Amino acid sequence: MHRRLAVRGLVQGVGFRPWVWQQATALGLIGWVRNTSFGVEIDLHGEPSLMDDLQARLWQAPAPAKVERVDVLALSTEEPPPAQDKPFDIQPSVSEPHAHTTTIGADLGVCSRCLSELFTPDNRRWRDAFINCPQCGPRYTVTRSLPFDRAHTSLARFLPCPTCDAEYKNGADRRFHHQTNTCPACGPQVWLKLTDGSEDRQAPVTAAWKLLQDGGILALKGLGGFHLVCDARQADAVARLRQRKRREGKPLAVMMANPASMPPWAHMTPHEQRWLQSAERPIVLLPQTQRARDLLPGVAPDLAWLGAMLPYTPLHYLLFHEAAGSPAGTDWLTRPQELVLVVTSGNVSGSPLVIDNETALLELAEVADGWLLHDRDILARNDDSVLRVRPDGSACFIRRGRGYAPMPMALPSHEGMKHDAHQDPAPSVLAMGALLKNTLCITQGDRALMSPHIGDLDAVDTRVVFTRMADAWPAWLRTQPEALACDLHPDFFSTILAAHMTHAQASASSGIQPLPLIQVQHHHAHVAAVLAEHAEEPGAHAPVIGLALDGHGLGSDGTVWGGELLWVHDDQAQRLGHLWPLSMPGGDVAAREPWRMASAALLTMGRENEISRRFASTQQAPMLQQWLTQGSSKLVQTTSLGRLFDAAAGLLNVLAPYSQSRYEAEAAMRLESLAHACWPAKPLKDGYAITADLVLDWRPLMAWLADQHDAPMAAAVFHATMGAALADWAALACERGGLRTVVLSGGCMVNRLLDDALHAALTQKGLRVWRPAQYPCGDGGLSLGQAWVALQRLTKSDSCASPSPPA
Repeated sequence: MHRRLAVRGLVQGVGFRPWVWQQATALGLIGWVRNTSFGVEIDLHGEPSLMDDLQARLWQAPAPAKVERVDVLALSTEEPPPAQDKPFDIQPSVSEPHAHTTTIGADLGVCSRCLSELFTPDNRRWRDAFINCPQCGPRYTVTRSLPFDRAHTSLARFLPCPTCDAEYKNGADRRFHHQTNTCPACGPQVWLKLTDGSEDRQAPVTAAWKLLQDGGILALKGLGGFHLVCDARQADAVARLRQRKRREGKPLAVMMANPASMPPWAHMTPHEQRWLQSAERPIVLLPQTQRARDLLPGVAPDLAWLGAMLPYTPLHYLLFHEAAGSPAGTDWLTRPQELVLVVTSGNVSGSPLVIDNETALLELAEVADGWLLHDRDILARNDDSVLRVRPDGSACFIRRGRGYAPMPMALPSHEGMKHDAHQDPAPSVLAMGALLKNTLCITQGDRALMSPHIGDLDAVDTRVVFTRMADAWPAWLRTQPEALACDLHPDFFSTILAAHMTHAQASASSGIQPLPLIQVQHHHAHVAAVLAEHAEEPGAHAPVIGLALDGHGLGSDGTVWGGELLWVHDDQAQRLGHLWPLSMPGGDVAAREPWRMASAALLTMGRENEISRRFASTQQAPMLQQWLTQGSSKLVQTTSLGRLFDAAAGLLNVLAPYSQSRYEAEAAMRLESLAHACWPAKPLKDGYAITADLVLDWRPLMAWLADQHDAPMAAAVFHATMGAALADWAALACERGGLRTVVLSGGCMVNRLLDDALHAALTQKGLRVWRPAQYPCGDGGLSLGQAWVALQRLTKSDSCASPSPPA
């Protein structure tokens, strides 16, 4: 009997073909396995029962492989071919001209078996900075093209030595057919370059550790880009890093050797430890200890949480190994280590992450005292992922990058779409995201792939990266978008580029129509991103109530939204209610100066005569009071919850001695940290009202807050009351509409106190609550929501997507 199988999923670059070879050989089957554009193809000859056995085993492939689908391409009774020297073989990959629908693995932290080899003195990979295997190491960031073969990666230039080649050909070796296999004799090399131009190639890691001991700042080339590293325990070094990087105040991430090293610096639940130790190795936000506040004051000043991670590259581990005295074996990795490193993105604030040696030497010349470089090229930028862990163990992603991107998400069809498994696949949509925390998302049939974090598009350099990515992302996947999706805001660079791209194809040749451009309202996209995550759950395509809570987004009426109660059904959304409007004195400036938002709140409560007294240290306060007292029809109005948090922070003067935020959301983050000291708290009685037309009136709460002097207690009550108010608001909308599902979305849901309080209150009311768990709740997830809405509009039988550019 003959059978040919097509296997789809994460099956390239993860040791899947060698594993299939081992299984087929053990069963005595004849045939071959090879990589293709869609995944892996297996050709089998043998007894039907044995082929059934192999087909069943495919679903149990060892991690990180993940089989999602197995199709039978051919089935016949033909005789097997004559037995060769290799009855079952791994054949060269084939690359068809159609779209690449295989899944390329994300970059994973070094595994325990590689660590054991790394720290065994008589192992040939002792202290090899590039040790990896099918279960760990770089994938996406070293991939030039698909299918995943060495020739298509940045390892192509490193020819295997005889010993590595023997491992590659040995079916019993754990690196059998491992595409990125190297060793110190044939692989990439590390060296340290100092500011005086000198280099150390003999003991670069030892020299790098000496530089850190001396208070220096090290630019270290990692998996998806450079890190800037210093000893977190040396306050002067941290201060220099902040000054040189122009990152005043914004929290810095830290790296510790192992979980045993965490307790002196951060509290950690079992759920949080599980995320920290996962192969993806994200940065996890953990509550700081008092010792961390005292001894690491410059790392996360005035915040309750510390962004912590574990080493994930051999190079990181080697620095900790040096600090531990270079012991043999791995026992030292189970014991607490004193070293705490600041490990932050290798760039100057506002610029893209640096990924190549030449740029690092140029752009980080005024930041770093030394560069720990290597000659394995980084082909794709991928910054560290950042998340916090909820009480139920799920993640709230703040940034999705290394370890997770570009892993795809399934997009199942449903009765509202034209296509099914027997028809042409759904059209491909390229969604462009928004202005801040930008990502791209492209759909391919029944899946969506979101790019790693790109950044804020108000920086010119980031716009260049974004523009290149918008071209390269579809080309890399050999997928031509059939439509584009973007935000409503006409001034967002993502919207402008989307409009340009829709007409680029038409201008290239007469007679070609512009691609459809589908604009999706900002807060609808927030809710839609969560619906896309939950698309396989019952009721996913029924109407829901959505709470979209963030700092800013253009509403369908042309005003500034941000505290929205929405009715959402697939590609349709209706605004049911909003927060009581708040003025923004000075426009966008008010988003950076909480005292202005506090002044606006006082104006709304009829207490504008208090402005100059409350903010006496601010030179502009008397002028603003006079302007507001006289009345102005030119004030921008917003319904944003983010701006309401700024107003609360301003009333409690949480930024003192500063009058302006030093980084995005600083006021809200410090307000949350203040509240954490008195959490949990009870909601303020009669602290809010809900009008008949579903406007949530926060004025009673803010009037109370304005008279408080115990800032931590007041901040906690503010959070508890807003959680209760939002829950009652959503529950009332559910009651009126006969609905049972509430979707929580938007950047404000990063706030763990608000998230936990709101989720608990809604659950107690018997409502089903959906929150983002795989993608960022803020603007980093917008591209997924845009793609989800656009795809449904295109696949509806009455689709009428307009190709017109945004107004």
